[in-house]
Amino acid sequence: MKFTNYFLYTRQRIDRKEIKLEWIERVHKTPDYEEIQSDGRIRKWGFILELSKYLRIIVLEDNETIHNAFFDRNFKKE
Repeated sequence: MKFTNYFLYTRQRIDRKEIKLEWIERVHKTPDYEEIQSDGRIRKWGFILELSKYLRIIVLEDNETIHNAFFDRNFKKE
């Protein structure tokens, strides 16, 4: 996986340190839901069974580079 510098920087935050790279990879490869933002970036959500939470990742337009990852408390599958 490739990452932006922003991702690497925010990964140091206490609230992001618990997010495992394997979860990010799983959501990236097999999302439960995804949508394209107006800027071309791709939002992907996946349910992390171990924590009973949805993880949202933001991927750049190349669909390879991870830009952000966080637990989305407000996600409701449509």
